[in-house]
Amino acid sequence: MGLLPDYSRQAERYDEARSASPSVLRPLREALRGAPGRRLADIGGGTGNYALALRREGWEPVVVDRSPAMLARARAKGLETVQADAKRLPFADASFDAAVMISMLHHVEDQGAALAQARRILVRGGRLVLMGFTGEDAASLWILDYFPSSRPWMEATHPPRSAYADQLPGASLLAFRFEDIADASLAALSADPERLLAAAEGGCTSYFERMHRDHREELRTGLARLRADIAAGRAPRRAGTATVLSWTKP
Repeated sequence: MGLLPDYSRQAERYDEARSASPSVLRPLREALRGAPGRRLADIGGGTGNYALALRREGWEPVVVDRSPAMLARARAKGLETVQADAKRLPFADASFDAAVMISMLHHVEDQGAALAQARRILVRGGRLVLMGFTGEDAASLWILDYFPSSRPWMEATHPPRSAYADQLPGASLLAFRFEDIADASLAALSADPERLLAAAEGGCTSYFERMHRDHREELRTGLARLRADIAAGRAPRRAGTATVLSWTKP
């Protein structure tokens, strides 16, 4: 089971606080360098924030997502969209020069199937780029100490880097720490506990929406502890990490 299989509630306010992060775009550009052309599938691309940023840099993106509400916002930005599940992409073999999967694999029930589909739609020499949160990245999140019940499902949805390397032989890997909070991911917000608290109270990340759904009492007590730590000046201010993998289709 993915972290949050239904993203429709997030879509209502996604773009109010989230945009393409410079911390992500820097390694993303490098990972895509050398692709044989500019046709790009943004798989699980949501409202198209990263697709829009990449289009401004000369890419020709198609935003693919299973959420109609997210895609409606992507289309409003003038982006081409296709509603589809990442595990069943409606594209012919060798349809794209590159594919990106940005902060989305932890929402996919069968990550191996999604990766196989992404590989299938690439031309020879095409570039598949994953940006997301591995088990090592999840372990960097201090906020999990406030909500210990989340650790089992975070571990289940965030495999270690070695698991992705096994599925993408020869892929290059880069781990980085967020230097901005533009995309308002849990890892980015960890640098600013006040903003993290506001996101938690508003259910503005899939992590906190799931906490509200499945661990409501622990969420309440954990947030009370976080408020007290912020007031006392002892809340951590340490951004989390993320991982970018770049694989070329032989």
